[in-house]
Amino acid sequence: MRIYLQTASKLLFILPLLLLWHSNGFAQHTVTGTVIDAEDQEPLAGVNIIIRGTTQGTSTNQDGAYEINVPSESDTLMVSFVGYETRTIPINGRSEIDIELTSQQVVGEELVVVGYGTQRREEVTSAVSSVSSEEFIQASPKDAASLIKGKIAGLNISEPSGNPVSGTEIKLRGTTTLNASSEPLILIDGVPGDLNTVAPENIESIDVLKDGSAAAIYGSRGSNGVILITTKRHGANQPTTLRYQGYVDVQQITKMPGFLDAEGVRSMNEQFGPDGSGEFSGFTDYGFNTDWPDRIMRTPVSQNHTLTLSGGNASTSYSTSLNYRPTNGLFIRSENELINGRINVNHSMFEGKLVADVSANSRIQTYWTGGDGFSFNNSVWRHALIRNPTDRVFNTDNDAVKWQERPIFNYVNPVGLLKESGGENENRELRLNGTLTYNPVEELSLSILGSTSRWNQERGYSESFQHFSTTANNLDGYASRGLSSNQDNLLELTATYENSFGIHSFNVLGGYSWQEVTTENFFANTFNFPTDLFDYNSLESGQAINEGEANIGSGKESFKLIGFFGRVNYNYDDRYILMGSVRYEGNSKFGADNKWGVFPAVSAGWRISNESFMETVDFINDLKIRAGYGVTGIAPGDPYQSLASFSYGGSFFNNGEWVQGIEPSRNANPNLKWERKEEINLGLDFTVLDDRIEGSLDLYKRTTKDLLFNYDVPSPPFLFGEILANVGEMENRGLEAVLNFQAIQKQDLSWTTGLTYSTNSNKLVTLSNDQFSTENNFINAGGIGESVQLPTHRIEVGGQVGNFFGYKTVDIDENGEWIIEDPEGNRVNYVDISLEDRQVLGNGVPNHNLSWNNTFRYKNFDLSTTVRGAFDFQILNLTRLFHENPRQSQYNLLESAFEPIYGKRLLNNEWQYMSYYIEDGDYVKVDNITLGYTFNVNNLNIISNARLYVSSRNVFTITGYSGIDPEVGIGGLNPGVEPRDQYPTTRTFTFGVDIQF
Repeated sequence: MRIYLQTASKLLFILPLLLLWHSNGFAQHTVTGTVIDAEDQEPLAGVNIIIRGTTQGTSTNQDGAYEINVPSESDTLMVSFVGYETRTIPINGRSEIDIELTSQQVVGEELVVVGYGTQRREEVTSAVSSVSSEEFIQASPKDAASLIKGKIAGLNISEPSGNPVSGTEIKLRGTTTLNASSEPLILIDGVPGDLNTVAPENIESIDVLKDGSAAAIYGSRGSNGVILITTKRHGANQPTTLRYQGYVDVQQITKMPGFLDAEGVRSMNEQFGPDGSGEFSGFTDYGFNTDWPDRIMRTPVSQNHTLTLSGGNASTSYSTSLNYRPTNGLFIRSENELINGRINVNHSMFEGKLVADVSANSRIQTYWTGGDGFSFNNSVWRHALIRNPTDRVFNTDNDAVKWQERPIFNYVNPVGLLKESGGENENRELRLNGTLTYNPVEELSLSILGSTSRWNQERGYSESFQHFSTTANNLDGYASRGLSSNQDNLLELTATYENSFGIHSFNVLGGYSWQEVTTENFFANTFNFPTDLFDYNSLESGQAINEGEANIGSGKESFKLIGFFGRVNYNYDDRYILMGSVRYEGNSKFGADNKWGVFPAVSAGWRISNESFMETVDFINDLKIRAGYGVTGIAPGDPYQSLASFSYGGSFFNNGEWVQGIEPSRNANPNLKWERKEEINLGLDFTVLDDRIEGSLDLYKRTTKDLLFNYDVPSPPFLFGEILANVGEMENRGLEAVLNFQAIQKQDLSWTTGLTYSTNSNKLVTLSNDQFSTENNFINAGGIGESVQLPTHRIEVGGQVGNFFGYKTVDIDENGEWIIEDPEGNRVNYVDISLEDRQVLGNGVPNHNLSWNNTFRYKNFDLSTTVRGAFDFQILNLTRLFHENPRQSQYNLLESAFEPIYGKRLLNNEWQYMSYYIEDGDYVKVDNITLGYTFNVNNLNIISNARLYVSSRNVFTITGYSGIDPEVGIGGLNPGVEPRDQYPTTRTFTFGVDIQF
């Protein structure tokens, strides 16, 4: 491995030197002509025409005409255009050459990225979805997933937070695990990464392997699906280009919660004032007028700039880019700065038989921190909402205390909380990867891929003497420092043989994969400083160190993964298609008795449209049915969980000495293994009416067996009272549908529209076996927060993930207290309720997801829209639960707190988790509108393309939900909750430009 990495590093520096070589010459011969579409005979503007083996070239004008000077009459022209088949045309002494280009759709060569290779779309027999860069959503994406939001059926993407540091939440085909990660495997050019590894502007396409037959070749990492991100490359024999992409965006909060202002507080005091009943004790009027949210919020303006230089000749091509993205959040001091640099060099040698492709990617992220170990203290938003608007910001009664604070539980000045705390996180990532491909003969390809990536984080955080922790807890300042790192090394060897004879064609893939991941961390914190001038840069001066109250810790862990895999694709007469694959994989996370696993897959397709009996069915262009079965896995999240471990506990005094105690903290489990997911997928693909309508339909059933869960066990005989074991079973069933329609296709006007739909049902089949079982047949998940110590969700055997579980309210009594209905339908007064009276109150996972995408083009104008909807689900509004209760009038309240419950009277009840605060979450959202204009630059020698656009994201929402945004978190075991400590979502307006030279 070390030898390989050294070789890759040398290639990284040697290959760019080849870019200095150019083939120059004086024009000796002029060639002219026109380029047209072979199907409709219309001229094509902007077609690239270059002389093979050089960087000399030109492009066609608006009439499809071109003129090029060539050094020799025996030269060859390379003609290429996006969406069309590239042509190689010898000049042979001619002075006029007219050229016809054939659409790639017509020749059927649309390629789909699959595991360790590509396939023609027509030959794919698994559930695979693809989105190219031309179809990406263009409104200021948070990460790669934002580009395809609403584009792929079954892939649910949510942006529940407006924090500039946070990303998207993604879930593919439902929840399949209880204890392990639910994130899909993300590969960037075949190398593991995440959604922020590369800048969105550098992405060429995103392919999603959705079912088991497609993902099984990735073994124990593929159960949650695989997202394959392909970055942009510069094609051979393409002219050198310089491209600038930039935008500026402005954000505003999606919706302001309806809390009382100062005048509203005074009005409520006049109407309901202290009446001695305990119903409403009245606000304290401090005599001021403060708009607390306004004091911590701003109108954030963010930018994004990307500069890309690419070029090359017949043997060497390169692409370099630099992306700079400073993003400001809705709250003051909420910022995120990203710098991403990337270089890719591709060099062909020995008459194209040996190809080296080397890439380097460097990313630096810097952001302000308002909390210890996280980006922003979301409780600032809660304190701004509940702070009495008649209170003041500054304390003018005491020169030593700057901020006005009150002796009220959980009542903190949000401005002081922001101003007197802070720090900085800096993340650095360097990725080097290279591929060497050798084609000894045309049918055989041998490849070696190696990569190494290093991620490092340095973080610091401090609280000043004026921070609330000092004034309330007498800490005299607090500071912490931390370091984290992750080293990921990968080596993969693959061999591919492809051939055809007569009506038979086949493709055979074999490979070996080795991966090692090592993580390290260190942290230290202390308090009670003599001064707060040094922030977090003088930890040794904190007196807590001398008093033995400071904290320090460090850790290191690693795991290895080795896999042997193979796949065979067979095509008979372009009618019957078969695929079979298997992966034999070892993972150090598994127990001693289960280090290796086998992950098989098989799928088949029948292209009915190519049968002889379909020859007279003119309106069907392609019709294929497919079926697939595959086994994938989910490995335990952390290494060493199969091993027994001990922790240092308290000290004890023995023979005049203090002895450090040690105690067991984890049981050994040599049988620990992967969660095994078996999936069956049935699919239908079709195109009709001269390829103007295309679509697909997928039905699936995925069963996850050997679910990982922590079980209580007796001690003794076990060392520890809990063990992680593979026991449970879960099932997901679903349907996905896609329909795209080229409604209008004319020279000056086009309209393409598409619909995606998905539904999923989930069921926990079992939690127990003969060896391990739970005390009950359910799992509780989620939580309300202080004062209401109840879980929000319950997953029962036979039930589904996401069920809300609590008290069902049906009325209110004469005292203003809740009346609930128990599971048997009996009415129960609040004073008599018990935990057994709780029941299922709804579900936080949408049962139906729908999106509608449109692209319009009129001459040089283009307009794209995305409309998304989620239906049949509920949301727990915790802001209402805590702040729609007039009994808690020491805090500011929602205006709705003074609306009679069930039309009878005001609430006079302590905080409690009730169905009254669970709302229908159904929504239809105009998620994106983008309007662009492409300038006619054919007469300009410098600029080859120029486009301006305006865009808006999260434009408006039609919903009955009363909270900020119905697009809440969809991950974990407690989905569908809008927390009160929430960084609110935003609406974004963007102005962008895209210029290519």
